[in-house]
Parts: sequence; structure tokens; C-alpha cells
Amino acid sequence: MDETDLIGRSKEGDLDSFNSLVESYQGRVYNLSLCMLRNAQAAEDVTQDTFFSAWRSIGKFRGGSFKAWLMRIATNLCRDQFRLLKHYPTTSLDALPLDSQDPSSLAELPQDYTERLELAEELRDGLSSIIPEQRLVVILCDVEGLSYEEIARVTGCSLGTVKSRLSRGRAQLRDYLRQHGTFPR
Repeated sequence: MDETDLIGRSKEGDLDSFNSLVESYQGRVYNLSLCMLRNAQAAEDVTQDTFFSAWRSIGKFRGGSFKAWLMRIATNLCRDQFRLLKHYPTTSLDALPLDSQDPSSLAELPQDYTERLELAEELRDGLSSIIPEQRLVVILCDVEGLSYEEIARVTGCSLGTVKSRLSRGRAQLRDYLRQHGTFPR
């Protein structure tokens, strides 16, 4: 069954169809929440709340990108968490899953595997150094693959603001990686 059919059935109250949508998107919602909040428990809570809210509001979904709609809900819930904490958390992103595969099952050399893990850790640290508004846009564009227009809908910002935040966020990430010797000069 395709996504449009699952959404239609979910609007009719079919929980199994909605659960199929949850299975398709829960990893992406969790990763976005984890990157934004830098706290695994808070990310789990936001992920659960995102899908609970989506289930309650599925009848209001008017079409377009379901992924962008879910990311908007998750983004708003992350912002609510920031407001509750009254500051941006500084917890490490160490809980972000790097790769669940066993290195021996990969077709790459152990040294390449280790270097890839180190680069992923550097990228996580670099992302955590970016202010949350820019981090969100970088994640939505470069990790989740959303278009500028979808990101504008998710964040509630103008297209120009999205492009500006993306440019600044990428520049800060590049500078961070250069300072740490990860990115060539």
C-alpha cells in the first residue's frame, strides 16, 4: 500500500495503516529530535508525542509532503522542550546511533570503518556546536533531504531565512571541522 492510501485509511480511523506510517518515519523523527535536543530520553518523548499528535490531527492533514508535516510537528515539540528548559541543553550527542552493523559484516577494511566512525563523531560534535535554528535547517536539508520549501513549512520561516540559516550553519560546521583537522583547508 502506498503512503497516500495509508494516510487516507488513517483518516478513516484505521490504526494499522497509521502504524505503518509510524514505522516508516519513526527513525527520522527520532534522529531529528535527538540532533535538536541532544538528549535520548527527551528525543524518545518527542518522537512519541509527535506520532500521538499526528494521530489526533491526521484529519487536518491536507496533502503535500507527509514527511514535512511530521517534521513540523516534531520541530514544534522540540521548541516546546527548549522553552521548558529555558535554555539550550548542552548534553553530548553521544547517544546518536552511528551504525548498528557489526564491523566484521561490512565490506570495508577495519581502518576505513574506524575512520568513518570517527568522522561521524566529529560531524555530531560539529552539529552540536551550531545554534539550534541553524542545526535544524542543516539536518532537515542535508540529513533528511527536505527541499527548501518543505523546510520553510516545517520551520515556519521564509525561504530566504531558510537559505540564510542553511548557509550560516554549513559555514559554521565547515569551520568547526577545519579547526579540528577533519576538513581540508
